[in-house]
Amino acid sequence: MPLTDLAQAIWYGGHPLGLVLAPLSWLYRVCVALRRAAYRVGLRRVSRCTKPVVVVGNLTVGGAGKTPLVVWLVECLRRHGYRPGIVTRGYGGEAGVWPQEVRTDSDPAVVGDEPVLLSRRGCCPVVAGPDRYRAAQVLLERCDVIVSDDGLQHLALHRDLEIAVIDAVRRFGNGRLLPAGPLREPLSRLASVDLVVENGGQGGTDVIRDLAPHRVPRRAVYPMQCRALWLRSLADDHALAATAWQGRVVHAVAGIAHPERFFATLAALGFEVIPHPYPDHHRFAPGDITFADGLPLIMTEKDAVKCRRFAAPGHWYLPIAAHLPPEFEQRFIELLRSECRG
Repeated sequence: MPLTDLAQAIWYGGHPLGLVLAPLSWLYRVCVALRRAAYRVGLRRVSRCTKPVVVVGNLTVGGAGKTPLVVWLVECLRRHGYRPGIVTRGYGGEAGVWPQEVRTDSDPAVVGDEPVLLSRRGCCPVVAGPDRYRAAQVLLERCDVIVSDDGLQHLALHRDLEIAVIDAVRRFGNGRLLPAGPLREPLSRLASVDLVVENGGQGGTDVIRDLAPHRVPRRAVYPMQCRALWLRSLADDHALAATAWQGRVVHAVAGIAHPERFFATLAALGFEVIPHPYPDHHRFAPGDITFADGLPLIMTEKDAVKCRRFAAPGHWYLPIAAHLPPEFEQRFIELLRSECRG
């Protein structure tokens, strides 16, 4: 069994190796607590920007819907008169020098796939780099709010607001920390963030009732729905309605953390799906998206930024957009303005 499949079986499928690895999770928990304590008491430096910083992240390894939420946040900020910018890790990028300003035509192999996607969809300045504080410094003259993508555990950057995203389908797996479970931090960490968003769920105050209630208080959890917009051709950017091919058989390619979510989205749109899952941040080659049967192929937008240079006319991708309730927008702007006044 491939290592990634084994990890999924342990974290989400009840594989007995989870119990064997439990002592290592306890050690990991101690290391996480010591690291946070080091930043809290000043043994490790926390760098503060001169502009408000909003951090978006999750507690688990892999995707939970952070990228569409970041795109939604910068759109929301522009609606309210702000000039947002995005900083991101640049995972998978092989740039020799960081930070890197990301353009819509940047090479994903250099800066990473998610930064290029954020640049194309966010319509705002994007800077990638492992050091989020240094990346943010590049944006300060052009932006008045910094949104940090996947920065919940990057404690070296001071944050004014924290937003945690929960995957409503996979949630927290077996509830254990790495390596016995998918958690990067204990579930009690949810008590310290400012806002909690549930991707694909209904939200409400009872969403985290099963997460050890003696440590995580009842609180508002806001629902987020990710909806398909349209199909777009990789070859010429031609657009079709997402439901235009209902009933057709298609190849579905996904190199993301939870490919089953993408396959389920296509099935819900009426496609007959032949799934082709790949590891998260997979480096695609032409042979990965070439099939002899002539059927159309649909991939995620994140994968499309890596495949565009060798795409064929039958290759399409499915952009999605996050939708959040007005109550979340109101609360987010209230908290941000409070931080700006402070």
